[in-house]
Amino acid sequence: MNADPAVVAAVDLGASSGRVMVARVGPETLDLTEVERFANVPVTLSGRLHWDAPRIHRGVLDGLRAAGPVDSVGVDSWGVDYGLLDADGRLLGNPVHYRDARTAGVMERVVAQLSAEKLYATTGLQLQPFNTIFQLAASLPEASWPAARTVLLMPDLITFWLTGVPGAERTNASTTQLLDVSAGAWATDIMAGVGLSPDLFPSLREPGSIVGDVLASVVAEHGLAATVPVVAVASHDTASAVVGVPAKGERFAYISSGTWSLVGVELTRPVLTAESREANFTNEVGVDGTIRYLRNIMGLWLLQECLRAWRDAGQPGELEPLLREAARAPALAAVVDAGDAEFLAPGDMPSRIGAACERLGQRPPSAPAETVRCIMDSLALAHRAAVLDAQRLSDHQVEVVHIVGGGARNELLCQLTADACGLPVLAGPQEATALGNALVQARALGRIGPDLASARSLIRATQPLRRYEPAGDARAWAAAATRIGRA
Repeated sequence: MNADPAVVAAVDLGASSGRVMVARVGPETLDLTEVERFANVPVTLSGRLHWDAPRIHRGVLDGLRAAGPVDSVGVDSWGVDYGLLDADGRLLGNPVHYRDARTAGVMERVVAQLSAEKLYATTGLQLQPFNTIFQLAASLPEASWPAARTVLLMPDLITFWLTGVPGAERTNASTTQLLDVSAGAWATDIMAGVGLSPDLFPSLREPGSIVGDVLASVVAEHGLAATVPVVAVASHDTASAVVGVPAKGERFAYISSGTWSLVGVELTRPVLTAESREANFTNEVGVDGTIRYLRNIMGLWLLQECLRAWRDAGQPGELEPLLREAARAPALAAVVDAGDAEFLAPGDMPSRIGAACERLGQRPPSAPAETVRCIMDSLALAHRAAVLDAQRLSDHQVEVVHIVGGGARNELLCQLTADACGLPVLAGPQEATALGNALVQARALGRIGPDLASARSLIRATQPLRRYEPAGDARAWAAAATRIGRA
């Protein structure tokens, strides 16, 4: 193992912004600096919501230029969304956003064709209307489809533009509902069942493999420092975030807290039981053959949309004062099911939360701080349900809950999660995804130990963490769970 720290560029693409981070990683070194941040603003064209992929790529190139000389590059992003390439490798239109309404009714039609039991037994994935399989099924009637030759998920698309090498990194491929989670191969029978040719899907590659060098033409055209290798990191952002969980041992749950809350445990094999399917748990692939057994919860999207609505209406929308006021508001006065599909689309979130409270026989929040408290209590309840269900369904006991990502700096959410779960919460690092991205690169370059334990030990030794002990009345949380059918 080379003791000199590697300098790597971690490209981390999120639903609202993208960043390029430069990390120094060695046996006793792990530090991270943001060198570029750019807005990731969806665009509506002809009534359809798209990602602006060329703008994202430009932000990546600007960031790599700002990064200067590095030893490698790795790209992670959100899952499920993709670009279609033609026979010449050109993009057939901007990728469609997972929140677009084109998949309305498609999931139900596909499930009727293939059955929920078959889909889950093969892919291990929870049913969500925006999963790649349903997006692709929705796109089949479109005029551009006959020209499609390759499907590339978002991080693989950016990697392709950097290297010219197509491929499908395994952790992100596992979010498509087109991967056989037990066999570790594309589920060609599932593809055929919805009218998709297996030829559309490139070869799978492992996190930590070298894809290829940045193209010399890209370096020359965009003024980058040099041609360097691009590493296939754990390109699904949650997979990178789980690498960045500072766990010691195996008895932990994790919450990757941001726009979504991804709540689960790390296993060595998938859980494909009927009970697991009915509980809507997902089995996504992690690094080193692990399984991210988790449930997707709406997350801080609820809060983000409320803040946007209040600002648009000219009301105070600053987060920190609202959180302080919410902390003083009565606990569990009103709660909603944070996983309800009612909250998926953007637009007037405060009113939708109030309407959900009324449907549940509760007085709706009457002020922004009360709505924020409702969101925080509801997310903590959702975290509680997911942690309890994950333990029960996987027979994997949990002694501590790790919260990583942006939610790790939300003190109210962290404390309420500890209270609701009845377990200590260890919060941090906030930049778990970028750190996980960088650690996989450093491991590929031989600068840290070869296992996850080494990476996580380095995080514990170098990153600030905060511990929250459970307090409050466990019976009150249990009673609140019954109000939303989560007893």
